[in-house]
Amino acid sequence: MRQASGELRIETRRQGLVEITREIVDWTGEQGMATGLLTLFCRHTSASLLIQENAAREVRTDLEAYFARIAPEDPSAYAHDDEGPDDMPAHLRTALTQVQLTIPVSGGVPTLGTWQGIYLFEHRRRPHRRAIALHLLGE
Repeated sequence: MRQASGELRIETRRQGLVEITREIVDWTGEQGMATGLLTLFCRHTSASLLIQENAAREVRTDLEAYFARIAPEDPSAYAHDDEGPDDMPAHLRTALTQVQLTIPVSGGVPTLGTWQGIYLFEHRRRPHRRAIALHLLGE
C-alpha cells in the first residue's frame, strides 16, 4: 500500500461551478497507482466540492440559480457580513454541500460515471485562489 498527497490551486473568476475533473484525473495518473481511494478536501468555508453532470451546461446554471434562491444575498437576513453581502450566503451554501469527496480509483483513474464531473463550487462573487488538498491511498 502506498500513499500520495498534493494540493491543487484553482483560480476562480466569479460565483459558480468550475469543473476540475481534468486536473484531478491528471494528478491521479501522475501518482502511478492502479487502484486506490482518492480523497479531495476543499480548504475553505465559502467554497465546496460537488460531483455533478458535466454534459449539459443547463445543469450547472440551474444548480447555481437554486442555491441563489435558498441562500440569497439579503443584507437584512444575516448578522454575519464581515466581508460583504455574499459572505454569509457563501457559508450557508458550503454547509448545504460538502467540502470533501472520496472517489475510488481503478485503472489509474477516478471511477466517475459517464456524465459525472468534479466541480469546485465558488460561493463568493469576487475572484479567489482556492486550495484543494489531494490524498491517494492505493497500489
